[in-house]
Amino acid sequence: MDCSIALRGLGALMLGAAVTGCASVAPVPYSEMASSAYMAPDKSDASGRVPYRYSTPVDWRAYNKVILEPVVVYRGKDHQFADMSDQDKATLAAYMQTRFAERLRGRFMLVRERAPNTLRIRLTLTGAVANTPVLGTLSRFDMAGAVYNGVQAARDGEGMMTGLVIYGVEIFDAGTSRLISAYVTKQYPGAYDIKASVGALAAANAGVDKGADALMAQLN
Repeated sequence: MDCSIALRGLGALMLGAAVTGCASVAPVPYSEMASSAYMAPDKSDASGRVPYRYSTPVDWRAYNKVILEPVVVYRGKDHQFADMSDQDKATLAAYMQTRFAERLRGRFMLVRERAPNTLRIRLTLTGAVANTPVLGTLSRFDMAGAVYNGVQAARDGEGMMTGLVIYGVEIFDAGTSRLISAYVTKQYPGAYDIKASVGALAAANAGVDKGADALMAQLN
């Protein structure tokens, strides 16, 4: 096949994917999360990364210990895993547990017992999208893909055919069991993060890393 024809074909495929990519997965206030009744649309979040939130006035500096519960894989009918396998869900949940624990350990003492000055954090994995094999990486180099990804990078949007992760965060005062903060978030890598485009769960994992950093920014 003539190379120019092949490249034009790939470009058309990329453009088609770009159009499809505009209809991205939008998180919902998952009905079976305990905090769903408290959360409301977060109008201050222009990025769309945190569409729903519940918050109360909190002095985070008053807390120096944290209980990190095992990550829950959401089973409600309004989950957003599409056809992702149970094995991939479990793998992603395990990665979340490890990465959030690592980040939290830099600021808090991780404990197992309720006590004063202790937070309790529950993470609920509610959805995820895997990378599109091969084409996700090629779209970073194809001209049509480069244009689309360039626009997305400028607006901190999702890259073409790139995976993502969606999860809920619920933060309690461990001593009183009072819910003090909760939100649903969608996280994904930068549109030109080539490393995050290689491997089915690479982008979702990169999203987990970003989300852990965002949580720490809130708690510091």
